[in-house]
Amino acid sequence: MTPPAPLHTAAAEAPVGITADAWVESGSELCVSFALVPRPGSAAQARRLAKAQLLGWDIGEDARDAAALVVSELVTNAIVHTASHRIVCELCTSPGTLRIAVRDDGYGSGVPRPAQDGPDADDEHGRGLLLVEAVSCAWGVRDEGPGAGLTVWAELRA
Repeated sequence: MTPPAPLHTAAAEAPVGITADAWVESGSELCVSFALVPRPGSAAQARRLAKAQLLGWDIGEDARDAAALVVSELVTNAIVHTASHRIVCELCTSPGTLRIAVRDDGYGSGVPRPAQDGPDADDEHGRGLLLVEAVSCAWGVRDEGPGAGLTVWAELRA
């Protein structure tokens, strides 16, 4: 699977804070992005913003719920595993497909990947990317280059 195009320039240059940003209409694809300050509560806010946007796009409830889970997990990973100052979340929809991309500043300890053997039953963490993998058609990681961050993306059926 070919990774999606990079986050739109307007999203990449968005000021820090939770702000709805760029609407891009390219052919039959609609995209919106928002920037987040990585702090407790940002994942919940990203989930609420994503669900509201997807409702506005008339995306079905099952796809909205799956997307909210993916957004929450990817934003949480960016908060917990990087020293980012800003996280950008982008949602794009085209007929039958919903793409979610979360970019951090890339100050983490490596490329995100699901736990090989899965987390222990008592672990509170370690299931995020396994959940993303389970609800997505495809997902991946794109290194944006030195100092430019990492983008983790997932595609779902809309």
